[in-house]
Amino acid sequence: MNKLKMIACAITVLATTLTSVVLQAGTVEDGIVSRIHAVGSVCIQGEDCAKALTVAAAGPRSAEDVYNKGCLACHSSGAAGAPKFRVAADWTGRLASGLDVLYSNAINGKGAMPARGLCPSCSDDEVKAAVDYMIEGL
Repeated sequence: MNKLKMIACAITVLATTLTSVVLQAGTVEDGIVSRIHAVGSVCIQGEDCAKALTVAAAGPRSAEDVYNKGCLACHSSGAAGAPKFRVAADWTGRLASGLDVLYSNAINGKGAMPARGLCPSCSDDEVKAAVDYMIEGL
């Protein structure tokens, strides 16, 4: 009878171990699936998900906002030869060429300055307003 009890005990231990392994396998698989699932999704115009999307109305940015967003990076310090904000001596030569040339250089870029400075999404009018803001009072 001792042998029979030992066999029954071994079967119980084996069954418990197998049950535990099967239950843990599900948890491990769930963990793997959660780590490799897609991070985002794509919504294409015409699909139901696109109906919920709205675009905020965006108006023109103020000259000060445009300056602070991009122009300030170089024009506050004179980096790469940029004329400093409202420093007349830095702007005199450039202003002698006329505002149209100044606007064109700001929009299209010149020398170390890329087109539209550091605001590629700015409109021509926003860039011109930022130039006006930088030379205001000179």
